[in-house]
This record gives sequence, C-alpha cells and structure tokens, in this order.
Amino acid sequence: MVSSHLTCGLKQHREHPQPTGSLEPHMRRGGFPVLPTPDGICPAAVASKLEVSMPAVVEVESGGTARIECNFYIPGNGSYTYINWFYIDRNNWVKLCHITDSKILEENTGYKGRLSVGEDKALSISRVTMQDARTFVCQVGAGSHGTGENRTELHVYKVPEAPEIVANPGGISVHSSDIPQIAQCMSKNGFPAPNITWHKNGQELQQEDKMVKITATRTRESSGLYTVSSTLFARVTREDRNSLYQCTVHYWLRGQRHAVESRRVNVTIFYPAEHLKLQVMPSSTLVKEGDDVKLVCEADGNPAPVFSFLKRELEDSWQDLTPLTDPNSGVLNLHDVNKSSSGLYRCQTLDLDDMRQLEKDVELVVNYIEGVHVKMEPSSSPREGDSVRLSCNAHSPVALDYQWRDEKGRKVAEGNQLFLSNLTFETSSNFSCKVIAPSVPGLEQSKQVAVTVQGKPRIVDISSPLYVRQDEVVNLTCKAIAFPRPSVHWNVNGTAHEYIENQHIASNLTVRVNHDLLRAGAMCKVSNALGFSEKHIQLLDQKTPESKGVIIVAIIVCILVVAVLGSVIYFLHKKGKIACGRSGKQDITKPEARKDKIVVEVKSDKLSEEAGLLQGANSEKRPAADQVGQSVVCCPSPGPGLLPGLGAEVKTPTNTPAASTDSTKQPGTKTVGSRKSSRKEMTECA
Repeated sequence: MVSSHLTCGLKQHREHPQPTGSLEPHMRRGGFPVLPTPDGICPAAVASKLEVSMPAVVEVESGGTARIECNFYIPGNGSYTYINWFYIDRNNWVKLCHITDSKILEENTGYKGRLSVGEDKALSISRVTMQDARTFVCQVGAGSHGTGENRTELHVYKVPEAPEIVANPGGISVHSSDIPQIAQCMSKNGFPAPNITWHKNGQELQQEDKMVKITATRTRESSGLYTVSSTLFARVTREDRNSLYQCTVHYWLRGQRHAVESRRVNVTIFYPAEHLKLQVMPSSTLVKEGDDVKLVCEADGNPAPVFSFLKRELEDSWQDLTPLTDPNSGVLNLHDVNKSSSGLYRCQTLDLDDMRQLEKDVELVVNYIEGVHVKMEPSSSPREGDSVRLSCNAHSPVALDYQWRDEKGRKVAEGNQLFLSNLTFETSSNFSCKVIAPSVPGLEQSKQVAVTVQGKPRIVDISSPLYVRQDEVVNLTCKAIAFPRPSVHWNVNGTAHEYIENQHIASNLTVRVNHDLLRAGAMCKVSNALGFSEKHIQLLDQKTPESKGVIIVAIIVCILVVAVLGSVIYFLHKKGKIACGRSGKQDITKPEARKDKIVVEVKSDKLSEEAGLLQGANSEKRPAADQVGQSVVCCPSPGPGLLPGLGAEVKTPTNTPAASTDSTKQPGTKTVGSRKSSRKEMTECA
C-alpha cells in the first residue's frame, strides 16, 4: 500500500460536516470510512497520509462481471484531484481510464466497451475472459497531499467439466510382466488448471513403486481454459475382478477446495481357473428315459478355459465326447437318453495362459422301466362263467407301483394282479397294466392284454311279439352276442342285413306278411363252433284303427254316464229332494213308506266309512254304531224335474258282520254317498 504523509496544524476542512456528537462513520467520495474527530485532537493523529485501500484478490467466473473497489482516505477530509486505473502487462502499466470530478476518460485499449465506473469509483469489467486474469492498479491524486495507489489481483476461474473415465477395453492379466494400465481420466475447460486423483473401491490410490503409477498431463486450449488428463497403472489380482475404479477432479474456488467425481468402472481381469464344477441338469435323481439332459461344466477362471467331455467305457477306457459339444460353452447336450446313457462322465479344462489342466467327474443315472409283461392264468381262452387271473411284472432300478385300467381308461384295481370271475361276453375287454415309478415323476409304461370270452351264441334282443297286417312289409330283428363270431339263419325267406359291433351281431330280415307267416311266425337261429341259440318271433294280427276307436269311444261314454248319474243323485240329496230314513236303534218312530217314495239301499263292508255320512230328514246326527246296518232313503215320486223310475236299492255284498242287532236291518249297509260302494241294485220303495 502506498501512502502520503501530511502535517497537522491547519484546520481540517470537511466537505460534508457531521452533526455534533454523531458516532456513525461516514464514507468519503472514495469510499474510505471517516470517523468524527473529537474536539482538541489533531486529525493527523488519526491519519497523517493519503491512504488507498483495495482487496488483494478478486475472483470472477469466466463470462461474468468483475468489480474492483478502490477506497481511499485524504487527510483533512480533502478532495481527490484525479483517479487513474491501470493494468500491468509484463511489468508495463497500461492506463484504462482517467477520472476527475467532471468526467471519465476511457483509454483505447482491449477493454474498451467492457469498462464502467461506479459512483464509489469502483471499476467493473464485463464479459471477463481468461486473459483478464492480471493485476489492476488504482492511483489517487490529491494535490498537495500527493498521490497514493494500491493494486488487486483479478483471478478468473472456470469450473471444470465432470471427468470422463475410460477403462482398459482389452482386459488385464494377473500374470502381466509390466504394470498394466487400468483406466484414463480427462476433464476439460477448467481454469485455473485442476488436478486429478484416483480411487479404488472408495480408497484413494497413491504412487507405489512397482505397484501403482499415476501420470498426468495439462493442456491449455486457445480459449485459455485447461484440459487435464491422468492415467492409472496398477497391478491386479483375481480379487480385483469386482473392484471399481473412479477418478476425481479437484479445483479451488474462493479459497475452498471443490471436487467432481467420475462414474465407477470395472476392469476385465484375466486369471486362471482354480476350481471346476460339473453337474447334471435336471438333477440326476430325476432323469428318466426319453429326457433331454445337459451336463454343465463351470470353471472360475476368466476367460473360460477350453472344455472337453469324456465318458468311461469298459476296461477303464474313455470315450471322447468333445465333437458333440461346443468347446467354449462347457455344456454337453444329451438328447432322448436311455438306459445305455448312464455312466461316469468327465469334464476337463485347459487354461491357455499357463497351460494348467483341471478335471471333474459326475455319475449320470437314467431311470427306466423295462420288461413290462402281462400273464393270464389259465392261458387258454376262457368260457362264459370262468375266472382268470392277470399278473403284471416289470424291471426298474427304482420302486414301482401297478395299476389296472379298462379300455376306457378307468382304474379298476391296484397291485400287480387283477382277478376276474364269472366272465361273460360283456366282460371281454382290453385291460392295461400301468407301471409307475413314484420317485421319478413322469416315468411310467403300460402293457395291454385282451381278455376274450368264448362261448355259444346268446340272443340278447329280438322283435317279438310283433303286430303286423296282412301283406305288410316288416323288418324282423335278431341280435346276439358270441365269440367266435356267429352266423344268423332265418327259417323264412326275405332280405337279410347283418351288422357287427364288437362281439354283437344283429340281423334285420325284410319280409312280406302272408297267411302262413302270420300263423307260424319266424325262427332266428344263431350258431358258431361252440353251439347255437334260437328264438321264435310271434306275429300278431293288428286290429283296424276303426274298431279300436269304437271301443275307446264306448268306454269314454260309459264313464261320462256314470259321472252324470252320480252328480245328479248327490245334487238332489244336498237340496233335500231325497229324504232319507234310517232303521236300527232310533228314538223317533220311522214313518211308513209310501208308494210314491223311492228307497235306495247301499251295502258295504267298510264299517269305518259308514258312520256319519248321511243325516236323517230332521238333520239329526247319529252315532256310528246306530248308522251301521240297513239305511233307507225315501224319495218322492218322480216329478217333472226328476228322472222317471229313480228309486232303487243299491246293495253291496260284504263279509263284515253287521254292527246292529236289529233283525230288520241288513248287515253291511251304508247310506248313499259312500265313497267305496261296489255293485248296486235298484228297487222300488214299499
């Protein structure tokens, strides 16, 4: 800092006098703080020289605006005469501008158009570039107080771009003789030039002789910005196959250190195999005949070694299966395996880097079922009514279960034996023995056996009796079952058609009905080598539709007549047109019957239904015991509204003794209206 010394003794002139007793500091035009001078104290005791104050360093980002302040103090509160701004270029002072009270004069420099001066005489530079990073000087002239000056270092910075890291694309061998290159890191457009550090799994790496080496380069671009790069060299082991590397760019800003990290990268490490694994997929315990099997050989080396497969044959010789595999895949594919595919398999590896060889064996077991055999006892063809036993056997290295199914797939029995008794033609079928290995899902085999029952024919269906008409063409049907296959014969002439279904044979004979056929009928005879059966078909003369219709109409008319008659009698009784008297034990003397009355007597053997069905003319209720016996219904002579001659005695024979002891009453009688009367007889009343 440059200062000018002034003497004390003259009265100090204040350009801006302060209020008495004020303690608030005030700034001069140059921005330097001035404190009030206490009475009786010489101002020179406070400051006896021209002082110029400036910040030592001003930092600004490239492209921004830099503001450089210039604060000064003139003794005696004097005024400045001029202010000059300079910058230093290779120890040469270059004037930027000249400032007085009345004007600001800007020099013709490279800063023209980018400079501005504030009211506090601070210098502002816009659109700062890297070339603006230099020293700036503020010079203040104060007449008799002389001149003073100070300077500021302008630092221009640019935050560098995020670092870009590139791992070694070719991979690194653990047996490399030189220290291999791990990765490169680069950061562009930084100012000032940043520096780069390296990290492995989060730990910073330092230079280490024969183990870690780091190189760095710095390039200044035409823009003035810096591009920095760094390369990491380090030895690796097989454990580094999962290691992550990254670089970090460090730069300073406003006195603080900042950092930007790169992404993490993994480097391909080449190392020989130390362990080998050979396995069967799917698991060897579940392999069955017909499966596709993979033998997978895996080594922990990188890159994968060369694989070869062998199978042990007789006398400890080995069959080379390498032509069936891809040497780089380590997979042996076996399609549609069978019993002969079982055996010991070996996988061998050869590391081309150090010519080291490893091998591993595995046993392949193919589960199977063979020799499924079904035996029938007795072995001869059974006859109807016989019994047979079916036995099923098979061979397998695992436990087996047996099931028996019919030709429709329905399970009929379990176990290796099936007993069939009382055989018939209908029993004849194809039975299958299903052999299952429960421990090996999907391993099963089946064997069928035909049980054929032999015997003489048995007629199961025939069209008899058959209603026909004279000269009508009819079909006579005869169906039989038998084995061996039978033949069908008819005793009448006609056109025959035969149909065979399983062990059934059906014959349809088309004939014209004549008098002899209608009288004698037809005979169906079915025969084979074991015997014959025959049945007669009866032909009946069919009545004409007209006669059948007459009979039906007559029956319907009779039913209607009986229904109407019963309804009329019931209606008359309800209306009181038919007065009924009772015989038996009565308290009221029965009046004499008149000739113009009709008596109806109904007899029945249902004593329990006779009591209380009819009441007398005086509507008197009688006990059931008094109503059993002869009951007399007296009706008036037929009138204009009645049917003539309607007077009858309806009698029903019965085996039940009469309940009444009156000798004048008939046993087993009941009044009209009984629901179960049988035969009726009509007589006139006395």
